[in-house]
Amino acid sequence: MKSKPAKILIVEDNDTVREGVKRVVERMGHQGWTASGGEEGIALFQQQEIDLVITDLKMEPVDGMAVLKAVREQDAEALVMIITAHGSIRLAVDAMRAGAYDFIEKPFPADLLAEKVERALSFREERERSVRLQGENEVLREELLGKVAFPEIIGESAPMQRIFSMIKKVGPTDSSVHLYGESGTGKELVAKAIHGLSGRKAGPFVKVNCGALADTLLESELFGHERGAFSDAVRRRIGRFELADKGTLFLDEIGDITPAMQIKLLRVLQEQEFERVGGEKTIRVDVRVITATNRDLKAEMEAGRFREDLYYRLHIIPIILPPLRERREDIPVLVEHFIGKLARRTRSRAIGIGKEALELLAGYHWPGNVRELENAIEQALVFAEGERITPDDLPQVLASARPQQSLGIPEEDRPLPDILEELERQLILRAYDRARGVKTETARLLGIKTSALYYKLEKYGITDGQDSDF
Repeated sequence: MKSKPAKILIVEDNDTVREGVKRVVERMGHQGWTASGGEEGIALFQQQEIDLVITDLKMEPVDGMAVLKAVREQDAEALVMIITAHGSIRLAVDAMRAGAYDFIEKPFPADLLAEKVERALSFREERERSVRLQGENEVLREELLGKVAFPEIIGESAPMQRIFSMIKKVGPTDSSVHLYGESGTGKELVAKAIHGLSGRKAGPFVKVNCGALADTLLESELFGHERGAFSDAVRRRIGRFELADKGTLFLDEIGDITPAMQIKLLRVLQEQEFERVGGEKTIRVDVRVITATNRDLKAEMEAGRFREDLYYRLHIIPIILPPLRERREDIPVLVEHFIGKLARRTRSRAIGIGKEALELLAGYHWPGNVRELENAIEQALVFAEGERITPDDLPQVLASARPQQSLGIPEEDRPLPDILEELERQLILRAYDRARGVKTETARLLGIKTSALYYKLEKYGITDGQDSDF
């Protein structure tokens, strides 16, 4: 199969040979760039996006070995073909050991040169396909391992109906969408639903959790890196922006990225182009970006921690996902869904839930939202001994949340320590809800040290549930 048109740099101090090689590659449909010496050739390679370098070995003052070394330092996977004089096979072998792809011995016929050029370019294309396929396989592997879940979005309440309506409206557009919501509210599921309604649905959906990676790792994850870009970069890696080309990139926890990364991200969003870490080649992509955070991004911007220009670039269509406590009427349908989903995995005898257990679920504050509810149902199915889930099958934190007497009128026969503990517990829950599960903020609202808050959370069985979207 004929290779696609390429840019070929010819470095040769003999005018006749240089022009002859250029004519051959241009007859093949490629673009030929020429340099009459090694220094000029190195400069051209640094300025242009070159697919193949053909360089003479014997040149003064900068020879072909120096060109090879400089080119390989610039691009560790650059293809270089060496032109050698008759009887210089040993030097050609040395060049191959130094990283040259092939060599050709003077004098050479045009058809042999064309054959070697075609072989080199075909090798390059096959290598690029292999790298891309490897990157795409990483995404597919994550899906197969369950790292990227794709269950249905469950909800019949008015707040969820508004969310469904917004998804239907923004999905077919190419506008940037920003999702607000506490952890566990299903931001990733909404992002996937938007992608599935878009003209990009045949393209990839790629996710990056920005809050889980340090700056250097996040840059490599987003933009990829060249081999040798840093100590562990043993091969070229395709970044998530490149993998998401013609599709959608979901950037979760966008509020956690540093100012330095904000600048780099802004450039990609504005120009739709970037360079891999350690690389010079500019890569253009066509990607729709959906972002999400559980932070107040506007407050972060006003505090100077988030760039204003990036905020307005991302904040074109905001969608606020309601926490589970604000759509409690969805709890029965969610419970039914999770029982059906998890029954086989848990091998449970239970096929439903009792009224008292359901009332207990409906009255809980759910700091971990839908993900915490799913975990609670899975635990209940494991422990259930009958056909219906009972309160005793549910996690202990739910049992401790059974409705109590009003704080202002305690039962007369309850000991004072119990009343005070219940008061403290409920005050902590209120602060925890207001702080959206952020412990440092909860401690600030309560006026206590964070270490003291950790002790009290454990004492009262108040779970965190603030890790990542389910």
